[in-house]
Amino acid sequence: MKKLALHWQILIGMVLGVAWGISASSFGLIEFTADWIKPFGTIFINLLKLIAVPLVLVSLITGVASLSDISKLSRIGTKTIGLYLMTTLLAVVLGLVIVNIAEPGKAFSPEKREEFKAQYAGATDQRSSAAAAVEEQGPLQALVDIVPDNIFAAMTNNASMLQVIFFALLFGIALIMIPRDKSGPVNIFFESVNLVILKMVDIIMMAAPYGVFALLAGLVVEFAGDDPSAAAELLLVLGYYCIVVTAGLAIMMFVVYPLLIKILGKSSYVDFFKGIFPAQMLALSTSSSAATLPVTMERCEERLGINREITSFVLPLGATINMDGTSLYQSVAAVFIAQAYGMDLSLAAQAGIVLTATLASIGSAAVPGAGVVMLVIVLQQAGIPIEGIALILAPDRLLDMLRTTVNVTGDAAVAMIVAHSEGQLHPPVLEDIGLKG
Repeated sequence: MKKLALHWQILIGMVLGVAWGISASSFGLIEFTADWIKPFGTIFINLLKLIAVPLVLVSLITGVASLSDISKLSRIGTKTIGLYLMTTLLAVVLGLVIVNIAEPGKAFSPEKREEFKAQYAGATDQRSSAAAAVEEQGPLQALVDIVPDNIFAAMTNNASMLQVIFFALLFGIALIMIPRDKSGPVNIFFESVNLVILKMVDIIMMAAPYGVFALLAGLVVEFAGDDPSAAAELLLVLGYYCIVVTAGLAIMMFVVYPLLIKILGKSSYVDFFKGIFPAQMLALSTSSSAATLPVTMERCEERLGINREITSFVLPLGATINMDGTSLYQSVAAVFIAQAYGMDLSLAAQAGIVLTATLASIGSAAVPGAGVVMLVIVLQQAGIPIEGIALILAPDRLLDMLRTTVNVTGDAAVAMIVAHSEGQLHPPVLEDIGLKG
């Protein structure tokens, strides 16, 4: 019997996880789920995080070293960063247009606003403190943070991925610049390590359906508690806001990216979607671009036919700085909170949101919930009450799943466009799996 495809296994795991979570809330199995099921989801996330730093380090070194000359690296880097900035700006502007048309914040009653403020005051203070620490830094602190003073310390923290990327780029460039007879053994070593790590990814992904089941079961139980109707009621109150954010994310995924892939990548978005679908499902369940990175790279190489030379540079960089879904969410959330407080934002204030949300999304860590911390900075820049963030914390975990899916899709779309422009799409691979665009 033919084995069920990975993405279908993940989908089944998601559905069963949600069903179990609702049942656990109804039949008093909350503690059992938290103690005996949720830990397996945590283990799965830890396995993905475990592989993220070595994957980025080794794949970037091999990718840069394979470019053979500095000019090629410069050309690919310019295209990649340019496309990432373009898609991020499009996402922020799209979010502002939608939220100004729909005006979801005006649907909140004063009583409900006060209720949310009281319920999430602690979490709001925590995020405000984290954002304040970021704001106290100098204007060039982000640049300083990119350069590690100890690469081994940076490699012990997934939040320091930019530092790992900097070291990998520097190491790869140095490999290009030394004689080939000297760099050859080093290249062979890292290529071999890269193969080992990719095989580790395959092994870890065998557990994906079970990990996703455990993650979703734990999430639903935490959200609903001992009242299964609480989650539905909460989502109903914030439903309009969620619909607006979801609509913006859907436009990015099903309109903006298809147009870019068709026009700039000269490829079929349907074929692209088929190839990247398992990575999207994993992003949906983990809410982490970094955790999904190994699968994103594997699907882009094996199913879309993108040369590893491109994926090993474009995708790790994208998982760190390209957050289209996060930037769209920040623009919608900022205006939504302003509307809820009865504030009318000027065009200048909203232009400031565009700039701040773009820069904040670049500095946002590729882990669950990081976008909320950066949102506080966006709110402060626009003069919007920080405590208003309490209004959006309830459904944020669910929206985080959706925006992470858009983040990962955007990374893969840019990789495909860059690959096409460099002649690094492989027609034999595409033809073999029926994905020729």
